[in-house]
Amino acid sequence: MKATDRGQVHATVPPVGSTWLQWIILSALTGSPLGSAVFLLVFWLVVDRFTLGILPDPFRWVMRWRRASSLERTLLGNPHDGRARLELAGLYVDRAKYKPAVDLLKPNLEKGDHDPQTLFTMGVACVGAGYVEQGEKLLDSVDDASPGFRVNEVDLMRGRFRLARKDFAGAKVALEKLVSARAGTIEGRVLLARALDGLGDDGAAALMKDAAWNEYVSAPGFQRRKERLWAWRARPSRPATYVFIAVLALTLFATLAAPRINAWAAARQRAAQGAYTDPGLMDPDE
Repeated sequence: MKATDRGQVHATVPPVGSTWLQWIILSALTGSPLGSAVFLLVFWLVVDRFTLGILPDPFRWVMRWRRASSLERTLLGNPHDGRARLELAGLYVDRAKYKPAVDLLKPNLEKGDHDPQTLFTMGVACVGAGYVEQGEKLLDSVDDASPGFRVNEVDLMRGRFRLARKDFAGAKVALEKLVSARAGTIEGRVLLARALDGLGDDGAAALMKDAAWNEYVSAPGFQRRKERLWAWRARPSRPATYVFIAVLALTLFATLAAPRINAWAAARQRAAQGAYTDPGLMDPDE
């Protein structure tokens, strides 16, 4: 997907109807519907990696899973390895396994590891696991120890979890600090719009969504790739338009093209069967 001079966005992935057409044609040519489906799935996963990047990256998931398994084995042999505990807890937090992350990091804090990364990971894990008061205090400690830690990552986490708890006023405070520190954040603006909407300030929420979309349009390519889904949440009419076009294409295909392709495939199959059973092609000795 790329932005034009007028700020319009055009998709580079095929609509659903186009993919279905490709599957039917490939199935007719190869005689293997399952194999054709697997081939198209792999093909479009590869295409997505180099274009939109909206599908989950299976390779990244596998690598993180393997790394977590390796760290778990390390801790079985050496349960006092604090660095392995911290890294594994971070992977657990990324997978929303908050309670295991809390249990894993407790020994680190008990032995005096109060560096910003440990406090941040433990704070997020506590808030996610439901220990909100303890988690917020730990995140306050991160701000005290390292103001602006990772470009206000603390405020992003606070905003996310406060929105989930419907603490819209608290989310607004945190997300306003985030947007002030990260001028180009699209996610931060979309989340702030949700907080404003929760507070009943519909006008400010709409303006914030517009600001998020405008930031997306003017952002460099690597940032658009990273925050595309958040931009679509700011302008849900865009993906809705793509879905409408895909459904329309699918309907037209099913009405006009599919019967002809099916008839062609059936004729081809009958011709192949006729050639196989033609007496003229059989062994003369039989």
